Amino acid sequence: MATEAEAKLDTLLKHTQDKAWTPLPDEITVLVDAFSPSNPHSLRTKAYVVLAATCQRLREGSPSSKAAPDAATQAIVRPLSPTVTAKLSDTSEDNIVSGLSFVAALFQVDWESASAILQRDGVLESVVDAVDTYPSSLPIARAAAQLVAQASGHKACRALIPQQCVEWLESKAKRSQDSILRAAAAVALVKLSQGATADAAATAGADKAPVANVDEDLVSMMKGLVVSNDASTSLNDSVEGLAYMSINPTIKEQLSRDTQFLQKLFAIVPRRKADASQSSGEGVTSPVYGVVAIIANICAYRPKLSEEEAQIAKLRRMASSTRKDGEPEVDPLEDDEHAKARGKRLLQAGVLDALTAAVRVSDSRAVRLAAGKAILSLVEDQENRGRVLQAGGGKALINIIQGLLPPASKKGEKEDQAPSLNRADLECIQALAKLAITASPIQVFGPNEGALYDAIRPFAILSTHPNSTLLQRFEAIMALTNLASQSPEVATRIANASGLLNKVELLMLEDHALIRRAATELVCNLIAGSEEIFSKYGGDESSASKSKLHVLVALCDVDDTPTRLAASGALAMLTSAPHACQLLLELEREKHKTLSVLGQLIDPSIKIPYEGEEDEPEEREISAPDPGLVHRGAAVVRNWLAGVDTAARKELGEQAQEIGLGQALVRLFRAGGGSPALMPAAEALKLMLDAGVPVTA
Repeated sequence: MATEAEAKLDTLLKHTQDKAWTPLPDEITVLVDAFSPSNPHSLRTKAYVVLAATCQRLREGSPSSKAAPDAATQAIVRPLSPTVTAKLSDTSEDNIVSGLSFVAALFQVDWESASAILQRDGVLESVVDAVDTYPSSLPIARAAAQLVAQASGHKACRALIPQQCVEWLESKAKRSQDSILRAAAAVALVKLSQGATADAAATAGADKAPVANVDEDLVSMMKGLVVSNDASTSLNDSVEGLAYMSINPTIKEQLSRDTQFLQKLFAIVPRRKADASQSSGEGVTSPVYGVVAIIANICAYRPKLSEEEAQIAKLRRMASSTRKDGEPEVDPLEDDEHAKARGKRLLQAGVLDALTAAVRVSDSRAVRLAAGKAILSLVEDQENRGRVLQAGGGKALINIIQGLLPPASKKGEKEDQAPSLNRADLECIQALAKLAITASPIQVFGPNEGALYDAIRPFAILSTHPNSTLLQRFEAIMALTNLASQSPEVATRIANASGLLNKVELLMLEDHALIRRAATELVCNLIAGSEEIFSKYGGDESSASKSKLHVLVALCDVDDTPTRLAASGALAMLTSAPHACQLLLELEREKHKTLSVLGQLIDPSIKIPYEGEEDEPEEREISAPDPGLVHRGAAVVRNWLAGVDTAARKELGEQAQEIGLGQALVRLFRAGGGSPALMPAAEALKLMLDAGVPVTA
């Protein structure tokens, strides 16, 4: 019998390839009956494939438009609805079960059409009547509970489910002796409860819906089903239910402390793709996504909001809360320390093997994004990053990202707009960036330099994408800085990344000290490794080069030592070119403070002339000279004096004496010792003396 049904499904699958095909009632009946739980697993799996192909063909044959936005959905509903309605209103128990199971499956393949069918007059009533008419039928009860569980995930359907149905679910979840029925009923109740609070929060305009209280008995029951590794549908439902429940801080804390449960949960994920195809459950009902979602929920940190997002959230809370200060009640289990501890417990239980396996065996976008989110949470703690790399977490992230990004434009083609990526997509790139910041590129990407080249594009996109946060841009730039130090070829490719350099140069002027520092350090590394960038900054006498040098000089005067080190290091390299020295001379003649800024690197007591109070920064406390700044400052001054003609050298030397820079160089020379600044200081003094400038202490 199964062989005949499979042959009919194969024929139906071939028909879906015909663009002019319209399903006949007999074909729909074959498809609906194939989802009966009494059929073999292989037949039901094939039925999912055929149903997906059928829905796709019908949608493509009648695409939605502004005039008829639901036209494609109705194109699916029209041929399916008569057969489904007839099955649900039949007196045969087998037909009712087939109808219920089919609609539940349709929710997983095309939820819009399933929702539309359930909302038709009399359909939901037929479901309730079937349960009332056959109160002792376990197949009908199971199928009905699974259907309601699927429907409860969608707002339009939740509003239709009567209280009578909710009470029936509660009784089955608590008192039924059948684990499959209990699990399905529990999942339905969890979705209804959390969906109701989310709907209420959306209506009230709250920032985030509160999580409903979860029945501890249901949690224990679902954990027990996972630990017992029940191969029936109850395992799928249990994993799905726990995926919803694990949003609750108390539940995620409880789950993270149960090592036996975690190890059994992780074991659900197949380690090989061949095993995945055999144990995937009912096609798209594979529990792999549920497992990864539970992991992501358990180790998740509270979202880091920007200042603007935090202010908007506060205003919303003030509008909807009775608390006078508008501050939310934050569960202590949601703080960073608890999230960090949960992540460590997951690592000890072997979570990395499950996550990397999920990425390896699943092509599902949802599974991969959830895995990327989980890895991002785990690498938030720097102590975990080495373990993540050793377990193949870096390779898993690279595989995820390769599937997210569209193909890169070829040389000669016009560059595309920023890829359409959402927050979850960018989080996967951010996780890889965190690994690339704290580990050597070879550890993250391997010895093949081609892998380094491939990493440049996602990091450049994260740095420039309009949806990325300031933190993500910072971490992407830090990762690129690390890559740029690998080789001149890598630095050149980074410099040529579409739109990157313009964005980085804007971020060099950012008020946020860390962002400004990261951008300056990247530019410094690019100047060191890329001849093209070196030329743009100091290799010609264009006004653009002068403005770029002006920015670097200004950054030598900010109140952040690492930024000053990067900016002065860039100038030390650029002033090896005579053009850059000439441009600095022009800046000094125009602004009258370039030499003072560079001199202050050597001697912080040197005063910088400012045009007015608005131009003058807050007064910095004079501290001991930083050895790195002294070395770079002496190198820049030496290069600058050597790179101009004798007249200009004398001009600069006299100004150096006037502001006290000459005396600072003498003191540096006399101090001797093993300072790397000693040689450039001595050479600078000799150049001044040769130009006829008397140098006095």
